[in-house]
Amino acid sequence: MSGVEVPKGYKQSEVGVIPEDWNIQKGEEITTLISKGASPRWQGFEYTRQGMLFITSENVRDGFLEITRPKYLPLEFNEKIKRTKIYKEDILINLVGASIGRSCQVKYNLGIANINQAVAVFRVVDKHNSYFIAYYLQSSTAIRQIFDMQVDAARPNISLGNLRQFLFPLPPTKAEQEAIAEALSDADGLIESLKQLIAKKQMIKQGAMQELLIGKKRLPGFSGEWKTTSFGGIVERIVGGGTPSRSIPDYWNGDIPWMTVKDFAQHDSVTTIEYITKKGLKNSASHLIPKHTLITSTRMALGKAVIFNVDITINQDLKAIFPTKEINTLFLYYWFQFNEAYIAEKGSGSTVMGISLNDLKKIPFAKPTLLEQTAIATILSDMDDEITALETKLSKARQIKQGMMQELLTGRVRLV
Repeated sequence: MSGVEVPKGYKQSEVGVIPEDWNIQKGEEITTLISKGASPRWQGFEYTRQGMLFITSENVRDGFLEITRPKYLPLEFNEKIKRTKIYKEDILINLVGASIGRSCQVKYNLGIANINQAVAVFRVVDKHNSYFIAYYLQSSTAIRQIFDMQVDAARPNISLGNLRQFLFPLPPTKAEQEAIAEALSDADGLIESLKQLIAKKQMIKQGAMQELLIGKKRLPGFSGEWKTTSFGGIVERIVGGGTPSRSIPDYWNGDIPWMTVKDFAQHDSVTTIEYITKKGLKNSASHLIPKHTLITSTRMALGKAVIFNVDITINQDLKAIFPTKEINTLFLYYWFQFNEAYIAEKGSGSTVMGISLNDLKKIPFAKPTLLEQTAIATILSDMDDEITALETKLSKARQIKQGMMQELLTGRVRLV
């Protein structure tokens, strides 16, 4: 690339600036096999409860193999496509669709396993470190190269020929490749340990909700029977929302947060995906909901609830819940978390699930005193704070790993 200043000891290559002693090699030069599987139905095979583990593009995630819900095929199918039997250290790459270029390495023995036609197997020669190659395929530089190769057909795809011509910048020795892979593996280890710790803390919180929110376990200093009522019995009023006309630009992109069910997926307590103007609010069925109010859904995302730290508006699928003075709003928030699946089961609808306010109000509600509600909510909130802190650490660990990949896989930082 013209105009790019190349530091001393480095050179310009087809994939960017790399150290002078690094080489560019094609996929076909560093592998013993680049191939793809086949469709079982084309061969007359159906899924079974056991047999050969069958890997599809759904299983190939960003950097890991997801087989919590494994698929199996008869062993005879494995014999028909024995060339693509999967072994430890093989690299799997998705060839088609929305997940094109997504890759992972097989880090343990899968037993008898094979792949379908949407997944390629990339088997690295002993001269090179397969873990280094696997990490490079996950780098932003490699992903850009894959996207440049893809064919914009009805369904985007890359071919085995593309993978054979794929360019890899390689350190001169296997020892340096191994050192880089080991450093990135250590980063992965930290990420995985944080993920496991978060999962553990979430299970602990779930267990605490199961005990505290039904009175099975009482906090010190509290006794006596809880009152049994219904959700309707603890609600003072319920306020709905609306959508300003999409055809009037003056109603949109203002400074008033406007919530829809989409905001449940990426909840941020101070922002929403879309915003409306004061005109939009005035000329719609929406209402300005005060901060710290619980918001739930009666259409789609049933049982979910959030609390914002700013005033917001909502659309017609959502409801703002204003409980009586005997109810702690944060306790009510955790009640929704605990009863989410139960509420969702109460929904009805052929295409979109919804729940009527009458059905929502009929749901049983076990009510401790306000003081006990507050104590329970505080315990669960502290647990949430701990999980949030760990999630922040996880996000930083992932960012650090991305930075390491950018530096190590391009030779900007040398380890040997």
